[in-house]
Amino acid sequence: MTGEPSVRERLIEVRERIARAAARSGRPPGDVLLVAVSKTQPVERLIEAMESGITVFGENYLQEAEGKIAAPTLRGAKWHFIGKLQGNKVKRAVSLFSCIHAVDSVRIAAEVSRRAVEADTIMPVLVEVNLGCEWSKAGVDPAALPGLVEQIAGMPGISLRGLMAIPPVAAEAEASRPHFARLRELMRDAKRHAGGGGRMTELSMGMSDDFETAIEEGATMVRIGTAIFGRRQS
Repeated sequence: MTGEPSVRERLIEVRERIARAAARSGRPPGDVLLVAVSKTQPVERLIEAMESGITVFGENYLQEAEGKIAAPTLRGAKWHFIGKLQGNKVKRAVSLFSCIHAVDSVRIAAEVSRRAVEADTIMPVLVEVNLGCEWSKAGVDPAALPGLVEQIAGMPGISLRGLMAIPPVAAEAEASRPHFARLRELMRDAKRHAGGGGRMTELSMGMSDDFETAIEEGATMVRIGTAIFGRRQS
């Protein structure tokens, strides 16, 4: 549509907002990794994002992601799996992605461990926390987080890097602040259960509507789709 900003223009604005939010939290912009959520987006738009400096894409669906990852024009990009991971898809996910954001059970973690060991690799993972205890969302209950972290931290083939969350839907970004602050506090406790948690440094939280608030509360990864690509493609 005429008048719609380009991906490049949108990215300029997003990076400026990230920089301002990082400054408010006393950090440099480089402390925050921008993960461009590219589900349902055609390869052409991803190419435009790469040409504008995007290096990491986040995908929710394995089958859709496979074609993009194999595209020669996107060679050099890194890919994070940010969706619900099914046990029968773990082997393929381990071979395709450089980070898995949404491990939420011992069963899935054990399968990631097994497949990573088979592939002679180490898979960085984040544990997804269901901050609002919403039955419709994935993620471990905060009360069960310490036990899950303890078990995952000892699994071979896995590097436990931190936590991820999607807070309950809110009309305003400010309403998500308590949830982001809670995930930051949960991380502090989780590190103790991970044997010190020396590599637990990542907080993946914040999307197009609330990423500035998330950064102010300590996000190190923000997953942004609409603010970069516009309305999702059908």
